[in-house]
Amino acid sequence: MLSIERHERILNELDKHSIVKVSELSDLLQVTEKTVRIDLETLEQRGLLKRIHGGATLAEGENHLLPIKKRQLEHGDSKHAIANEALKHVKENDTLLIDGGSTTQAFASLLGDFPVTVMTNDIKLAYTLLDKERVQLIMAGGTRIGTSGSLFGSEASSMLKKIRVNKIFFGTTGISIENGLTVFNGIHADWKKEALTCSDHIILLSDSTKFQKDALIQFATMDDISHIITDKALDDQLYEKIRNEGRSIVRV
Repeated sequence: MLSIERHERILNELDKHSIVKVSELSDLLQVTEKTVRIDLETLEQRGLLKRIHGGATLAEGENHLLPIKKRQLEHGDSKHAIANEALKHVKENDTLLIDGGSTTQAFASLLGDFPVTVMTNDIKLAYTLLDKERVQLIMAGGTRIGTSGSLFGSEASSMLKKIRVNKIFFGTTGISIENGLTVFNGIHADWKKEALTCSDHIILLSDSTKFQKDALIQFATMDDISHIITDKALDDQLYEKIRNEGRSIVRV
């Protein structure tokens, strides 16, 4: 097993349990405890966890990236403000690809006043659109991985190779000027990479707490993004730095 695969599984266990033990990870990953300790040290250096005696726990501070479910329930007002701004970028009869996530789901809930076509691989997002008569919904098939609401696999990837859309709305786990856009899961990263090839107009919906933070796996660089919509809490200096690099960004 490659180190990146071990790191992904370690963070997945930490996300589920908030604490992990070296001995249990050694059994789970079928590697020595020494290897696990090296992995934990590497992940701690990246700010993704905090080592403790015999294992590791969640990183300290209010703005760490785990646990994912808890973070998805936070910053509701910011996500709704971002969603309302995103709606301004949608025109009648647009074709949209919408990635899964709490902010993109808030955006999807606002659609339906005029005809659009939406493609998604996310079950939760599709359910949000289900009763909207003016939204033509296209669901990418596949297999659900873990507790995610998204479907992945050859069926979903095959559909991405065949379509072009007017705009893509998507989210990220972490975003930084240096390392681009990152997530914790390799399958999610692969889907996002493929999805971003389906349009030349790519809009990132991300609340300010995700900025200047890196998850595990990069799926895009800042150059891949057409427009960023975030909330007004984004640091002024960082906002100006992004703008000065010629990137389109708005705070709401």
